[in-house]
Amino acid sequence: MQCIILKAKEKEGIVFNIRDLVDQLNQLTDPRDRRGKVYELGSLLGMIFLAKLSGEDKPYSIYEWIRNRRTLFVKLFDLKKERTPCLNTIRTILTEVVLLDEFETMLNHYLLTQYGGQNSVLICIDGKTMRGTIPKGTKKGDHLVSAYLGEEGIVLKQVVVEAKKNEISAGPELLDQLHLKNKVVCADAMQTQRQFCLQVISGGGDYLLFAKKNQPRLLADIQQYFVPARRAAGWHIPELTQTIASSVNKGHGRIEQRTLTLMSDKDQFIDWPGLKQVFKLERHVEKLSTGEKSTEIAYGLTSCGEEKATAAQLLKWTRQYWQIENGLHYRRDVTLGEDGTRISKTQFAQAISIINNFVVGLTMKLGYSNLASARRIFDASIALQLAN
Repeated sequence: MQCIILKAKEKEGIVFNIRDLVDQLNQLTDPRDRRGKVYELGSLLGMIFLAKLSGEDKPYSIYEWIRNRRTLFVKLFDLKKERTPCLNTIRTILTEVVLLDEFETMLNHYLLTQYGGQNSVLICIDGKTMRGTIPKGTKKGDHLVSAYLGEEGIVLKQVVVEAKKNEISAGPELLDQLHLKNKVVCADAMQTQRQFCLQVISGGGDYLLFAKKNQPRLLADIQQYFVPARRAAGWHIPELTQTIASSVNKGHGRIEQRTLTLMSDKDQFIDWPGLKQVFKLERHVEKLSTGEKSTEIAYGLTSCGEEKATAAQLLKWTRQYWQIENGLHYRRDVTLGEDGTRISKTQFAQAISIINNFVVGLTMKLGYSNLASARRIFDASIALQLAN
């Protein structure tokens, strides 16, 4: 097979070669009978990835994009039958042939081995519903909980929230499949559960969580740390030691100031597994167009000690965590068209999400922060190389 190479943005010597990926994809388990197999699994999946990188998202548009390049793909992938896969073949491969766990593991391994390994300490855990899987007249579709490396754009693993369950039950299942030693796991208040924290600690990691009304006693105990000491004539309680870090960011038509106040729970006032520090995070936002101002206050807890997590470090990590919305969810929902793609079969939906995760991760590894722009660049480059 010939090469299609995509170069990194402003990173000399870093490239993506579709032939390398196809070679890896051909190592996947293929349960099809060889007598009826028209396309090698790696070649077929390679065409799908090229279509996704070129801006095609819906199954039919992927099929059409491949079909319109039939002569070029016959040559590129050495296709013996001199034809490209039909829409039903693409659906069947992603729904019935590909083993999802193996597929996801192989793609993550490819990204981490080809582009420098896992460098991130922070693992962000959050869930999202694939809106395109919600049947008409209902409100529930396939809901996935993902473990995401925000700095690298890589989804390490994702699990499906089973029917009649929620993210709380999916959290421990996801943790079981992660390497947690020396990592910090950050999640929203839904995962602020004793079992979740114990599981992170037993795996050699630390947790960074938020406390809300789902844990009223815990929230009240944390808030108490930030209540000023009472004063009265003749006696005085000294203030507890605290450290503060702040940041100011301007963009998207607004100015955002974040202030994190951190306090240690050395005396173990709060009865919670492994807890060492608590924090208050204040977020002040001003819209430049209207002057409208808003304030949000959140409270949280961590098993990280003072030597591992200063106020400045926690402020950085909490900001990285909330970027999962723009870095992963928005890109998948909007830029990669998940919300607008109607899919009725759960395995097909999961396969598409795994492919989308790979596209997000690969793009970031190649140095592109704007996924939509990157796909236009890739489309032009792929078209030029196919024509030569």
